[in-house]
Amino acid sequence: MGMAKEHFVLVHGEGHGAWCWFKLRWLLEGSGYRVTCIDLAGGGVDPTDPNTVGSFKQYDKPLIDLISTLPEGEKVILVGHGAGGMSVIHAMHEFVDRISQAFFVAATMLPFGFQTDEDKNDGLPTLPENEIELTLGEAAGDPPTTVALRPEFQRERLSQQSPEEESVLASMLMRPWPATAISTASFEGDDERLNRVKRIFIKTERDHMLDPEQQDSMIKKWPPSEVLVIDTDHSPFLSAPEQLFNLIVKSL
Repeated sequence: MGMAKEHFVLVHGEGHGAWCWFKLRWLLEGSGYRVTCIDLAGGGVDPTDPNTVGSFKQYDKPLIDLISTLPEGEKVILVGHGAGGMSVIHAMHEFVDRISQAFFVAATMLPFGFQTDEDKNDGLPTLPENEIELTLGEAAGDPPTTVALRPEFQRERLSQQSPEEESVLASMLMRPWPATAISTASFEGDDERLNRVKRIFIKTERDHMLDPEQQDSMIKKWPPSEVLVIDTDHSPFLSAPEQLFNLIVKSL
């Protein structure tokens, strides 16, 4: 284990917010680590209406602003969940020398974002129409501005192994996410530069949101430094926080 002075920045996935990390934050801080949990635009308690988030750059601005204001020479460890993996990749492109490690917890791990339909097949959840609610754009033919999981499907998709009362709490805090802004995330650069950052992928074996097969495909196409496996649902920060904590700190 590294010295307990590292600074973790925890980045939520679609529909979530900083709140989802409360157990992992408690465990990390209890071991002496510094922890920052952020709300991306329209997530958690961020006041932005997610329907007004029109680009990934706007969506990810809270994370980019945070890293840009770090003291000179300070590095952070990024932990992304779900679509938060795209935020981690974005930060790696912008601040490769300010990131010491990047953890992808059942997270989208595509070096240049969604460049092709194959990328979208690998990195975006496939959700049946009856399980989601769409907010459509103003003009006919516009893509939906936000997507939300219907409450009755949230536990089965996200947290079927978590304590039921925590699934209830999560359903009270979940928000629609800016689907078009997330699904159009794309970046320019070279993967050799990105590979200067140690990447660890934590695969969730019982994931009903980002299928294990999708996770395997991304791992195969851009192999990380290490692949760890956790036998949980999509939300191990709720269903197995101590196991998630142990996997992370042992990989420092």
